Amino acid sequence: MTLRFGTDGVRGVAVTQLTPQFVALLGRAASTVLHADRWLIGRDTRESGPQLSAAFIDGVHAEVTDLGVMPTPAVAFWSQQLGLPAAVVTASHNRWTDNGVKIFAAGGTKLTDDVETAIEAALAQHAVDRAQLDPAQFDAAQFEAAQFDPAADAGTVFEPIERYVDHLVGGRLSLSPLRIVIDCANGAMSDAAPSAFQRLGADYVAIHRSPNGRNINDHCGATSPASLAAAVVQHQADLGLAFDGDGDRVIAVDHLGNIVDGDRMLALAALQLRDAGELVDDTVVVTVMSNLGFHRAMARAGIQVVTTAVGDRYVLEALDAGGYSLGGEQSGHIIYRHLATTGDGLLAGVRLAHDVLARGRPLAELAGQVMTSYPQVLVNVRVADRHPHIADELVDEIQSAETALNGEGRVLLRPSGTEPLIRVMVEAATADLARSTADGLADLVRSRFA
Repeated sequence: MTLRFGTDGVRGVAVTQLTPQFVALLGRAASTVLHADRWLIGRDTRESGPQLSAAFIDGVHAEVTDLGVMPTPAVAFWSQQLGLPAAVVTASHNRWTDNGVKIFAAGGTKLTDDVETAIEAALAQHAVDRAQLDPAQFDAAQFEAAQFDPAADAGTVFEPIERYVDHLVGGRLSLSPLRIVIDCANGAMSDAAPSAFQRLGADYVAIHRSPNGRNINDHCGATSPASLAAAVVQHQADLGLAFDGDGDRVIAVDHLGNIVDGDRMLALAALQLRDAGELVDDTVVVTVMSNLGFHRAMARAGIQVVTTAVGDRYVLEALDAGGYSLGGEQSGHIIYRHLATTGDGLLAGVRLAHDVLARGRPLAELAGQVMTSYPQVLVNVRVADRHPHIADELVDEIQSAETALNGEGRVLLRPSGTEPLIRVMVEAATADLARSTADGLADLVRSRFA
């Protein structure tokens, strides 16, 4: 199977699908296209991380500085500070058995489609060249010495992480007396997040910060915040913050244990920046997955919304094209473009906590009032082949379903960026109507394409 760039890097089953050989070739191809004498590399806490990092380093024809375990936004920060390209070995919110590689251009920015296409072409050529060599010259065994060591990779605050934390907390007011529970997802934020909240004077409790190589995102973190919600209630905290495995997204929890998703966090951030005169052109950028309630809340506030395809890289492209300052995704990617080159869960979490403290009102009240979410149902339908233009293929059926919603909802059909799946999303005035409409469209997709 040939792996290709998805919505955020290359990803697959670690070692068996995303093999050391492939990662080394990817490193070779990336260095061929990006032309740099020096690279940076970091990784999250997966067991396969050291092995695949070693493979990438072996492939790059340049000096490589290995930053070790480090959040993706921290690697992007150093890429920006030093003007160097960088790679992060991570599968983000996926389970430990997966891994991937995210690549930043010099300056910490995501790769454009054209650059990714060029890397894929170079990768194909290098694969041909490699096949002509003696296989013994490129054996996975050469990377077996690079193994995950929890004692070395967890619980150590590296200077590069502290410098990244300096960037986040420098000049910010104390968060005292807020009590905050932070869920580190047993991932790359396990050092950086506690360090930041300690230095900001918060009364914090850190959970899921003992990575062992296999517990990253395991019933914890941004995609599984139930344990965080319970901990917030247990510790009578003001709020909770759950990061994903590589730290580029965050989901919040209010003091009652209610989930505050990326849409509500973005809505609050947009109002805060607007009131401070920092929301460029009174505009925020989101993806097509943002709830209809978000759009209506922003319209009431006089804030324009620019909508992109799913993926934070597309949000970043729109931010840069318009010179805007804020964008993100419902999943918790929050991008303060005037402060960072990519989504940063810790930056977004710190700013949310400051906003709650400054307003003197509970997050439950702020998040509850900022918008009213429409019930949303998402159904994934596995199909025989990918259908990149599914919305055009079923345009009449989609229009018919939207007409039946009487202007109080919307329908979105889109292909997965990485799997042979069609994602059917419906928002409606009631949960029952959203479910029945989504199920009907999903059955239609199955009958025609499965």
